Amino acid sequence: MESSRISLRPFRLTDVDDILLWASDKRVTRTIRWDTLSTKEEVLSFIKKVCIPKPWHVSICIDDRSIGFLWVFHPAMPDDFPEEDIEVAEIGYAIGAEYWGQGIATKALKMAIPQVFNDFPQIVKIIAYAILENKASHRVLEKAGFQYERSLTLHGDFKEYGNKVDLVVYNFTIII
Repeated sequence: MESSRISLRPFRLTDVDDILLWASDKRVTRTIRWDTLSTKEEVLSFIKKVCIPKPWHVSICIDDRSIGFLWVFHPAMPDDFPEEDIEVAEIGYAIGAEYWGQGIATKALKMAIPQVFNDFPQIVKIIAYAILENKASHRVLEKAGFQYERSLTLHGDFKEYGNKVDLVVYNFTIII
């Protein structure tokens, strides 16, 4: 994929049809925190309530069409984990299955990382979580410059994973 065609931008209400294509696909949503969206109304609500209010919930685009989602959580943002360490941000992503294996998620992360450090000069580390079995996501993170940090098991309600999920934690740390 030609990298000049890939961009990150805020979500728009007009993205509803494009988002429905990938957000309704359980292959895409099975490893992320939010549920599969199956109607235009759900997507519109998602854009209005989840994406637009948060400046670092951005659309991964090809030729300005939404094909995925990149999000950053940081304590300086309203409602984003205020108990967490102010020097750490969390990043995540998802893209439509038809775009898997083309380097798009890696490129999106590489585009986002310097901007995250710029927007939040107090942070020194960005962390990302990947499902243990999701080896493709591990490769994306590694190609984007993230380093393996640790593995962990979380207990709770994790959609199709049941009451526990095994994760791998990666980090991108700047040296001060």
